[in-house]
Amino acid sequence: MEKIEFPCLSVTQPIGTFYIGVINAADLGAISYADVRRTEGRDIEKYIGTQRDLSPGRVAEIKQYVTTVDACFPTSIILSIGAEHAKYDETARTLTINKGPDIAKIIDGQHRIAGLEGYPKSFEVNVTIFIDMDIEDQAMVFATINLKQTKVTKSLAYDLFEYTESRSPQKTCHNIAKLLNFKQGSPFNGRVKILGKASETASEVITQATFVDRLIKLITNDPMGVRDQIKRDEEKLKHLKPSEAEKYVFWNRFVDGKDAEIAKIIWNYFKAVDSRWNTAWNNFEKGKILSKTTGFAALIRLLPQALNKLNIGEGIPSEADFLELLKKSDLKDADFTSDKFKPGSSGEGDLFKALSEKILK
Repeated sequence: MEKIEFPCLSVTQPIGTFYIGVINAADLGAISYADVRRTEGRDIEKYIGTQRDLSPGRVAEIKQYVTTVDACFPTSIILSIGAEHAKYDETARTLTINKGPDIAKIIDGQHRIAGLEGYPKSFEVNVTIFIDMDIEDQAMVFATINLKQTKVTKSLAYDLFEYTESRSPQKTCHNIAKLLNFKQGSPFNGRVKILGKASETASEVITQATFVDRLIKLITNDPMGVRDQIKRDEEKLKHLKPSEAEKYVFWNRFVDGKDAEIAKIIWNYFKAVDSRWNTAWNNFEKGKILSKTTGFAALIRLLPQALNKLNIGEGIPSEADFLELLKKSDLKDADFTSDKFKPGSSGEGDLFKALSEKILK
């Protein structure tokens, strides 16, 4: 049988001895398999396997990510290999394993391996390999990795873009969120949970992740790709045609570096919301939704069509311009409740429809 040899170090911990090494992604894909958790038997369900089902969406995200200029998987993929398939050379510090399907069971990292499938270049991956690991220890390691680690909030991930030097849609939207949250007089002053954490301040009603996610959609549907293109600096970003810019209304301004104009439009639009429905916009009580995620999501979804309706080209609509549009709605302050517009995507859709029926007529 064909062999794969790669550098490895042996590590001894309470669980026993295992090996950490570096292997090419193509070789890793050729030898690994996931033991997906499933049931067997009829009368009594017998659970076997340790892995979750592969998520096509997650794999697609990783396939896109590994093509970016700064792609990186710094943490180990964890494997279990039978002793008959592996031999460690203590002197050379190399591990030789048989090359063939179903040699290495994946304990953690199946999405990364699937995402690297078909990668056209060399991509080295660090691996942790256990030899003859029993199913109990496999399950324990898998559970420890996936239950004990602290998940990074999406808001914190966006916050870290502040430290990047290159421009990106993520950084632009993060900066706008912070500006509008901390600037006196802003319609979002003190309302954004910058790190997405619980707060004792009742007015912090929108997470940074929600704000950034919704605003990015008005710039591009591929923020990661745009960021990568800017970092590579191989081809300059181009303006969209007017028909394309009707959806991504802030793209051309982003290309031109006019982030301040994007912030000013958001400011004027939501100041108009404050003027039109002042009581509802400043009511943070339970069951009141205009100032919270449902209201914000519906309003930001309406913004591109409102801008197209105003049809002022590259100009910046004033608060008065937006207010004239919003006054066409017959919704009253008392209408913005969770009884009428349920939390979640259905309530957001219903509110968007209720707003757009009159405003965009």
